[in-house]
Amino acid sequence: MTMENQNGTSAEVQASDRNEVVLRGKLATAPEHRTFGSGASLARLLVTVRLASPARTDVLPVTVWEPDPSLVKAVRGIPVEIVGQVHRRFWTDSEGRHSRVEVVATTVELGEESGG
Repeated sequence: MTMENQNGTSAEVQASDRNEVVLRGKLATAPEHRTFGSGASLARLLVTVRLASPARTDVLPVTVWEPDPSLVKAVRGIPVEIVGQVHRRFWTDSEGRHSRVEVVATTVELGEESGG
């Protein structure tokens, strides 16, 4: 199967391969918003997801390209539902080579802020 990537190039993809994640949780912090010289815009989120069984809490990094203004203005504690893909970024700086796993969102739904 051949599919076209976001940058317009085609790539062979296995029909059974899939990279899709759904997160439901709350914003751990207010979004960090950046606009680049090119005009592109992104928001970085930290989403807290609490699971009952097994009992654990994860705080997961999410990147949203061209975020809606309502997301940029969101505050800590607002419920969110994220659909996206897991990506791994690599970079090198003065301290060496690094990598980071994050969710790159394709859709973000904001819930209502709960009182209390």
